[in-house]
Amino acid sequence: MTWTLLAALLAAGCSSNASSNSASVNNVQAIAVNAGPAQNYVDGAFTSVKICAPGSTSNCQTINGVLVDSGSSGLRLLASAVSLSLPIQAVNSNQIGECLPFVSFYTWGPIETADIYLAGEEAPSAAVQIIGDSTFASAPSACTSGGTTGISTLSDLGANGILGVSVFQHDCGAGCTLSGGSNPNIYFSCSGSTCTATSEPLDSQVQNPVGLFAQDNNGVILQLPTVSANGAATVSGNMIFGIGTQSNNTLGSATIFPTNSQGDFTVQYNGQSYASSYIDSGSNGIFFLDSSTAGIPTCPSPNASFYCPANTQNLTATNVGNDGTSGAVNFSIANANDLFNTGNTAFDNLGGVNSGSFDWGLAFFFGRKVYTAINGRPAGKATGPYWAY
Repeated sequence: MTWTLLAALLAAGCSSNASSNSASVNNVQAIAVNAGPAQNYVDGAFTSVKICAPGSTSNCQTINGVLVDSGSSGLRLLASAVSLSLPIQAVNSNQIGECLPFVSFYTWGPIETADIYLAGEEAPSAAVQIIGDSTFASAPSACTSGGTTGISTLSDLGANGILGVSVFQHDCGAGCTLSGGSNPNIYFSCSGSTCTATSEPLDSQVQNPVGLFAQDNNGVILQLPTVSANGAATVSGNMIFGIGTQSNNTLGSATIFPTNSQGDFTVQYNGQSYASSYIDSGSNGIFFLDSSTAGIPTCPSPNASFYCPANTQNLTATNVGNDGTSGAVNFSIANANDLFNTGNTAFDNLGGVNSGSFDWGLAFFFGRKVYTAINGRPAGKATGPYWAY
């Protein structure tokens, strides 16, 4: 595998729907780090998602192998994985499609509506993007002109979908409610094969399903155990919904790192500050700087986006929140090709290139409880957006 899932975080509108301490429900969803449904993944956390036709308790489907991504917002599913017939979002008889840019690819497809079930929680009538629907209009030039590749198949994505549980409620936010030149060309109105950029109200956008829960709706905790220097074949963990809403999701001694309006904070490394840094479970490694700046050689092709030092590098960086809170992070970078040759899928020392910033990907999550607080939601000692661990 030579690419990494890095979501584009767009400034999102806030919501006043704050979680409260309600009667306890099952708020723990199992996740697993393994090779994924395409058997070609490393450092990917997968889960199962149940969807139903809106209002139905019988017209439902459980979809396995969905990637848990704390760097994007909303549920996106491959058309090949969905057997349900779901209503397509439409305005004035025109169907609504979406082009969501990630760092190395984009997803294109119609917006449909489903009830989403995770653990004992429900996100009713949620907008869901269906990726790679051959019956829908092709991606317009405004979507394809960004220089990245569209993904539409299981072999492309390595997962049956993406469950985005980032610090933002909406996948685009206030920018997509605008018309004209201020619109970022994320949502499109499609008539037949013709699609033109359109505004999209906040409530109609693809949203972090956690924020739509009746309770436990202010964020998530991702929890994975430690792994050895050579990794592990598979790892089991948990995604816990809510922060400070039940006895199993308190902040405890976790340090809070508030983000800026883009979901970023600063990382200090070797005397330099990198302000556009973030935490992202959808990235399959720790991606930082470039080979010359980091002083670490990259792997030969086809894995040239990963680092391949002759010996494992033991490094230290400091995360700095938007309020000045800081904390040191000790991390290691091993030879990626050696790791891949073990046949394991879960590594805490896999790293690669991300010029100009730090992306603390899934390798950062092992041995930690990582909290993701949704923007505008009171969550324990602070209001999101913030990361904590």
